Amino acid sequence: MDYGSRTVGAAICDPLGITAQGLETITRKEENKLRRTCARIEELIREYEVGLIVLGYPKNMNNTEGERAQKVSEFKEMLERRTGKEVILWDERLSTVSSERVLMMGGVRREKRKEFIDKIAAALILQGYLDYMNQANLTK
Repeated sequence: MDYGSRTVGAAICDPLGITAQGLETITRKEENKLRRTCARIEELIREYEVGLIVLGYPKNMNNTEGERAQKVSEFKEMLERRTGKEVILWDERLSTVSSERVLMMGGVRREKRKEFIDKIAAALILQGYLDYMNQANLTK
């Protein structure tokens, strides 16, 4: 997941845990209005039989944690309480920039990119986690 001030990008992986695909962007009107967002996340967890949640963690480029990282940590704790699922924080630096590049290379017009950027960022975050876990399993 890619948690933002007004959106949450959601992605899912295949049953083997090899590839990530963007699912959707969940939007809300205000940053702190999370009831519907959480309800939709719970629906996705049930629909896709999710066992683990990977949540993008926005560290600063100098590896420090700012205000946005604190909000993500709070969202993580709330998700764990509401869903009963383990939530892994995963470094998301440059995921939005990479998403923008993917969309530009794909020929998506500027005015349409906002519609897709968060779910693409979520897929990139999840893919990074999957690649790391698969590489760790190969070296064991």
